[in-house]
Amino acid sequence: MDFGLQDRVALVTGASKGIGLAVARALAGEGAKVALTSRSRERIDAAAREVG
Repeated sequence: MDFGLQDRVALVTGASKGIGLAVARALAGEGAKVALTSRSRERIDAAAREVG
């Protein structure tokens, strides 16, 4: 299914775990450029590596 997100920019808060991480993965999988935020620097760094 094409959601038309190719090259769109998305900001995901709480992206280091749970629903936020799942949303970030899904958006990246649809071709969006994803910016991630979190309170934990260590967890967000790991999430950024995972999401790409």
